[in-house]
Amino acid sequence: MFTGIVEEVGTVEELETFHDSITVIIRASVVLEDVQIGDSISVSGVCLTVRTHTKTTFTADIMQETLLHSTLNHLKKGNTVNLERSMRMNDRIGGHFVAGHVDGTGTIQQMTELEGSTLYEVAVPEQLTKYMIKKGSVAINGTSLTIADIKENVMTVSIIPHTKDVTQFQTVMVGDPVNLEVDQLGKYVEKLLEGRAI
Repeated sequence: MFTGIVEEVGTVEELETFHDSITVIIRASVVLEDVQIGDSISVSGVCLTVRTHTKTTFTADIMQETLLHSTLNHLKKGNTVNLERSMRMNDRIGGHFVAGHVDGTGTIQQMTELEGSTLYEVAVPEQLTKYMIKKGSVAINGTSLTIADIKENVMTVSIIPHTKDVTQFQTVMVGDPVNLEVDQLGKYVEKLLEGRAI
């Protein structure tokens, strides 16, 4: 479980592609301070398990299911990724509960620079819009954000300079794909209501 407060931006150092999986080596620093084999690290919103690590890198495997439903299938050497260690139970939760289980991908449609923030319009899959509400929470590439507006299949988020400076949003461009994780609460409510209707 994560909070969606990105700790650092890492860099893809190596990729090894197999028939239905990828092994990735990521250069980092902050998330390696107390890392152990088997730890979970959110990589652009996807929960990955540390297989091995050095003082400057960690290795993780990306399985087929993850490649099918996230942007990690587009990773290339030199790409940047948002990184966050899993939360401790005694930590402050500055964002919201983020599982690292990507629900789908969206596309950056427009960016508008404002005084004190940047607005990002993101096209989202229609099946995810029912879980998105104005002022609700969403994770984009693992970053906990508040939905400023949602109209049809376009979601708007407003990002403050600090968040932009310490995440992948400093390099995101129009047309880029992004990982989306909706707030889990909506999915649980839907499941409970489905059970009641039976």
